[in-house]
Amino acid sequence: MSSPEPQLFAGCRFVELPRIADARGALSFAEGGNHLPFQIARAFWMYELPAGSQRGAHAHRLASVAMFMLAGSCAVLLDDGAARQTVTVDRPQRGLLIGPRIWHTLDDFAAGSVCLVLASHRYEEADYIRDYDAFRREMGATTGAVA
Repeated sequence: MSSPEPQLFAGCRFVELPRIADARGALSFAEGGNHLPFQIARAFWMYELPAGSQRGAHAHRLASVAMFMLAGSCAVLLDDGAARQTVTVDRPQRGLLIGPRIWHTLDDFAAGSVCLVLASHRYEEADYIRDYDAFRREMGATTGAVA
């Protein structure tokens, strides 16, 4: 019996994409507005990740992202300003949707990992909260979290 799915913060959930497999291999795909709750405005991928590297360490004010490990795995720390949880992303057809105002940090990458990120918004620096204390202050203003 498999372990139950962790209860994720509001705005976060795992996303299962179609998987088509035959003797030639497997294929998965994502359609914005169908498999994802947003139209895809930007895609980027991370690779050649050195051992011990950490990515993310920010939150978005407006953007949502869906991340998929095309190869390897990583741990994702999610933080809503009041609590933290860590989940593992480790399959190309099963991604993690992270809504706005969730701090997220990716680490513990397996050797050879490749991470694809699909975003709801184009890159805009003003959408990023890159300082954790500033994130806590912003979240405290709306959630009652202690700064």
